[in-house]
Amino acid sequence: MTATLIWILVALVAVGLYLSWTAGRLDRLHVRMDAARAALDAQLLRRASVTQELATSGVLDPAASIVLYEAAHAARQAEEEQREVAESELSQALRAVFEDPQQVEAVREAPGGEAAALELAEAVRRVPMARRFLNDAVGAARRLREHRKVRWFRLAGHAPFPLAFEMDDEPPAALVDRMA
Repeated sequence: MTATLIWILVALVAVGLYLSWTAGRLDRLHVRMDAARAALDAQLLRRASVTQELATSGVLDPAASIVLYEAAHAARQAEEEQREVAESELSQALRAVFEDPQQVEAVREAPGGEAAALELAEAVRRVPMARRFLNDAVGAARRLREHRKVRWFRLAGHAPFPLAFEMDDEPPAALVDRMA
């Protein structure tokens, strides 16, 4: 009788330790996801800010300046529910303006244009990487949260189910190729 109780106690402790380890792992994934989301937000804000600076610098023609400024402004002011759409529209506006390599050359030849074009190219290049890091963290957290043990024992607590950030983040080829 005593040996059976000891084995039951050992089994319960082992299960408890395993569940505690799994909950800690899930918590670390949520922290990683939050850090990746903050990094993506910073990169998106940087891209929109650099785009607005370039649009108001007078280096671009008026039509391109208006298109870029409005798209960047909309991306910066978008509510969380509309953020993916607004950021995708900014990506599309950047591709539309900088699809022609001559436009990139015109920006680079203007006073201060070389630095502005380089800064924009760096900002545009970093957004897909930051989004990929976030979506990788979201995928790992989702895979763990789908396990039965996590659902049955409610190891995720009240944390919302992680959602990936889906947007069009294709950089303008002429801008990135010229700056590489």
